[in-house]
Amino acid sequence: MSPTDLIYLDHNATTPVYPRVLEAMLPYLRGEYGNPSSGHSLGQRAHAAVEAARAQVARLIDCTPEEVLFTSGGTEANNLALRGVCDANPDERHIVTTTVEHPAISAPCRHLEECGYRVTRVPVGADGRVDPAMVAAAMTVDTLLVTVMLAQNETGALMPVAEIARAAHARGALMHTDAAQAVGKIETRVGDLDVDLLSIAGHKLYAPKGVGALYVRRGVPLKPLLLGAGHERGLRPGTENVPHIVGLGAACELAARDLAVEAKRLTTLTEELWTLLARELPGIRRNGQPHARLPNTLNVSFDGVRGSALLAAAPEIAASTGAACHDGGERPSPVLLAMGVPEASAWGAVRLSLGRSTTTDDVRRAALALSRAYREVKARGA
Repeated sequence: MSPTDLIYLDHNATTPVYPRVLEAMLPYLRGEYGNPSSGHSLGQRAHAAVEAARAQVARLIDCTPEEVLFTSGGTEANNLALRGVCDANPDERHIVTTTVEHPAISAPCRHLEECGYRVTRVPVGADGRVDPAMVAAAMTVDTLLVTVMLAQNETGALMPVAEIARAAHARGALMHTDAAQAVGKIETRVGDLDVDLLSIAGHKLYAPKGVGALYVRRGVPLKPLLLGAGHERGLRPGTENVPHIVGLGAACELAARDLAVEAKRLTTLTEELWTLLARELPGIRRNGQPHARLPNTLNVSFDGVRGSALLAAAPEIAASTGAACHDGGERPSPVLLAMGVPEASAWGAVRLSLGRSTTTDDVRRAALALSRAYREVKARGA
């Protein structure tokens, strides 16, 4: 099947590089190849491009450019936030998080446990959201860091990060949020959220893979994961990936310009997709919070079939049965199980995530294709 025939509903896994983003990158993949640390004109133009991109990222999340560090992606940003804070504060040994974090948070938390830290994982409710009172109750006098994602990548549920941050600061703890799925989809201002650290993944908002950023509030102690030269204020050594950083900046500028209009459009399309599916297949189930969620995300359980079999029977649709970053091997989503979704329903779950290229025609075609595939799979007992 050609890419033009494909209905791409996997934008939470990755987004295509937007044409305007690619245009911004191309000069730095061609003649503008200077090292930003070089003193000659070619290097200084590269340095200026990196700093312009830093300002574009800062404008989107409403911070100062000096508080933005560039990384290789969301995973590195999360690791730098968690492990960097712990290395800088060795006397406090408690971390609070949730049971539905992305592996880029849950894996570093397990690593820190192996290093002697205590990690408390707060459960979520049936709507996929964590209760801020439960997070506050989990904090102790030695809590160093609270890390709660801003938007759940499988269900789209929005977490009450600002309320949790207030409780964390009242206890003297730092607050981090993995905002990889949120930045570019909803308004994400670090002041409103009251966070100390915030992670961004470029490929979730139409920049290329392999670039991200970490917001670090001025004055927050942090140690680098890598050792080398003094790039990124000495916190992320290595020659900057200029083309990708420029792409991230351009994507952030595009997101800031279109955020409100695009969020409204995607909310309308997502609700239309759910309405069409529910009309065709009355027994299906919507997982997670229907209102406090990302505008583009719909998680649906097609009971009686496996989500993987359903998608295999609808090759014209690109979607996923869970997070694209999880380990290989078919299994029901741990996120849905943590929400109390019955295992049979979790097996039948499909995540449909819309994006800039999604049209009304795509939504209608997708609903028909999924309904047809469900009936076919159900009939053969797969």
